Amino acid sequence: MSEHQKNTSNDEIDLGQLFQLIGRAFQKFFDFIGNIFKGIFNFIILLLLFLQKNFIILIASLVVGAVVGYFLDKNKTEKFISKMVVEPNFNSVQQLYNNIEFYNDLAKAEDSVALAEALKITIPEAASIQEIFVDSYSDENQKIKLFDEFVKELDTSTIKAIDFESYLQNFNSLDARFHQISLISTDNSVAKKAQSSIVKSISANDYFKLQKQINDINIKLQDSIITQQLSEVDSLQQLYKTILVKEAEKPMQGTNINLAENGQSQNKELALVKEREILKRNLVALNQERANKSSILNVISDFPNRGVKVKGFWKSYKFVLPITLFFITFILLVVLQLNEYLSKHRLSND
Repeated sequence: MSEHQKNTSNDEIDLGQLFQLIGRAFQKFFDFIGNIFKGIFNFIILLLLFLQKNFIILIASLVVGAVVGYFLDKNKTEKFISKMVVEPNFNSVQQLYNNIEFYNDLAKAEDSVALAEALKITIPEAASIQEIFVDSYSDENQKIKLFDEFVKELDTSTIKAIDFESYLQNFNSLDARFHQISLISTDNSVAKKAQSSIVKSISANDYFKLQKQINDINIKLQDSIITQQLSEVDSLQQLYKTILVKEAEKPMQGTNINLAENGQSQNKELALVKEREILKRNLVALNQERANKSSILNVISDFPNRGVKVKGFWKSYKFVLPITLFFITFILLVVLQLNEYLSKHRLSND
């Protein structure tokens, strides 16, 4: 056999072995996947057999839990929830969250005396409060407006480095304009009685009072400046009108018409009209700011006179108790069956 034929034969043997190895690898892989599916299938069969064997006991646990849960729900003390929407001004939102957290801690600790003193209500009314919390109240449109206001305060280089998506990633509840205070109580009228104390706890802060006083002074100063500017614009407009009338009353000398002067007068008058519109818009915005910041804590929506009954099937005893009892029964049955299997396995080995 020639050298060339030997090399060809060796190459064919090497390729054949390579394909055999690849085939075995694929076979092992498919066997592994098949064993996984077989294991899952066997587990499902065992689970179904287990459920079939203990079907009556498991159904009985659900029924007993549902019945007991129904009577517990029927006899438990009803809870009511009241909600109030507020708008904190002068960076008072952190103080609002701190105060609400303080009230909630007192309610959780069942310190009715301290809570009654803080909210200026009676001790029994304070004892009825189960929970009080606050969260942000904002939608996508409000976030866009907040982002627009945020961008206006930045310089050009910083604006290029931030976009709306990155702003949203760093957005937290304190950044929202509106916030919702929720109070859960067994007394449906206690929230309304506590409202004034919650608001006053923020408004009575000396720092925020000073901020409001300074803001009022600044608004008053801006108002007087804009009003004065409007008056000056009106005077200039009246002056231009008077000049135009006098120019029109002059006898025309020949056919000479100074178009340049007429054009300049019209441009000046148009500029005054635009300036007046800008000043009017500034005045409207200033009045809006005066209304928005008339209080340290604006109450957008008061607590209702009567709270709404707290409803929720998923949190009721008639849902939670049957599910809990079912899983407890299921685990006990599994433990008992496992114990039985281990006992049989030990006896067979002995």
